[in-house]
Amino acid sequence: MSKKLLGGIIHRLPQNALSRTMGKITGTRFSRMAIRRYIRHYQIDVESIEKPVEQYKSLKEFFTRRLKPGARPIAAGTDTIVSPVDGTVSQLGDIQEGTLIQAKGKAYRVSELLGGSEELAKRYQGGKFITIYLSPRDYHRIHMPVNGTLHSYTYVPGRLYPVNQLGVEQVDRLFARNERLVTFVESEEIGSVAVVKVGALFVGSVKVTYCRATTNVKRGKPESEPIVNTPYLQKGDELGWFEFGSTVILVFENGQIDWAPDVNVGSKLIMGQLLAKKR
Repeated sequence: MSKKLLGGIIHRLPQNALSRTMGKITGTRFSRMAIRRYIRHYQIDVESIEKPVEQYKSLKEFFTRRLKPGARPIAAGTDTIVSPVDGTVSQLGDIQEGTLIQAKGKAYRVSELLGGSEELAKRYQGGKFITIYLSPRDYHRIHMPVNGTLHSYTYVPGRLYPVNQLGVEQVDRLFARNERLVTFVESEEIGSVAVVKVGALFVGSVKVTYCRATTNVKRGKPESEPIVNTPYLQKGDELGWFEFGSTVILVFENGQIDWAPDVNVGSKLIMGQLLAKKR
């Protein structure tokens, strides 16, 4: 089947309903029978997970597993920015004229990604971004990339196109069209950082630790709220999780960071490794 034909099928799928159904199925006790097969198929390292495999009550619970303490060391130093997730760098670069790169020949606007505010997007003009794809085999908890205070969040309802290579190549403005939950972090070292958690096909939902906001709800409405009574968080502290694979995009202000030498398109990342340094 050609990519063009597959792309046409993707547009016609009832994406949100399918994803909600997947979330329900993988949350059943019956689904636990698929855990061992899932581990074998995706060659998942079970030595680092928090508890024995047999203690997980559903495939969803296993998928959103935590890791043993110390399994992901956090890069030291007050001038370091770390990867918030395990995954693969699909794109990174500079924000030019208010746009980010999705793939070769495809771009989208920062204002769209962050919920439509041109005024907010101006804060990141000339800054940097990185897009990290989480495959089904990856650890799917999301962590703080910097030390900082959670300032506010924005939920943007939308479609749930797949965020794998096919989706990125076939769907224009994919990350500005899919549902997303954005956490804005204020860091004393590098200013504002937007942590964008992008929903995707078969992602039951995106959850966060600081409030009840979630994605993929029926008739979801846009919302943007301050985060109150939230403590100062350290790099590596848990911020949220995906219920099945998706993408995280980090957006930084102008003149604040330089990428680590080994961070490039195609680089494999683990949570806590050095991503960038304060300029």
